[in-house]
Amino acid sequence: MRVNVEDRGLFWKVVGGLVLFFLGSSFLGYFYALQNPEEASEIVRRLAEAIGTPPTSDFHTFLRIFLNNTMVALLSVFSGLLFGIGPWVIMAFNGFIAGIVVGFVTWTGRYSMLQTLLALLPHGVIEIPALAIAGAAGVVWYREIVGGEGKAGERFKRGMKRAAMLFFLSVLLLFVAALVETYVTPKVSGIG
Repeated sequence: MRVNVEDRGLFWKVVGGLVLFFLGSSFLGYFYALQNPEEASEIVRRLAEAIGTPPTSDFHTFLRIFLNNTMVALLSVFSGLLFGIGPWVIMAFNGFIAGIVVGFVTWTGRYSMLQTLLALLPHGVIEIPALAIAGAAGVVWYREIVGGEGKAGERFKRGMKRAAMLFFLSVLLLFVAALVETYVTPKVSGIG
């Protein structure tokens, strides 16, 4: 399957845009938490409730992280079919929530800013681009359906194949990110 250079350029622009959108939303969430610590506390409490009890082993932690992120990636791919908008919403939401958590942790003073960054960066530099790749895969699929050549069924299948290959790349990166988050991040950050 050949992908032209113009499509690749657009794909990487979407990936970069999604990463920047996540980061921008993170900053908004961070400042929201600092300005509204009581609301941030409630959001963090609800998030902890939704996550449930911590896993009993590192392997179970890895599995939970990997499966959760893979489901988010899959949702991003399929949400790209919604006029290419879905991945942007997912990245904005996840970035905003991550920013709230960081802002709340900063506000409580439980961990230093350095510890907080060390708890996010080792795996985040892999995880966030991986999720952006999944989202961009959905946009690629959508663009092929609406702007590709050939019959509708052919465009759908061609776009789905491209999206599936990119999703597979995303899952491989998420696998590595989950390993780092489980086994490296706690040691580097001193948290956990």
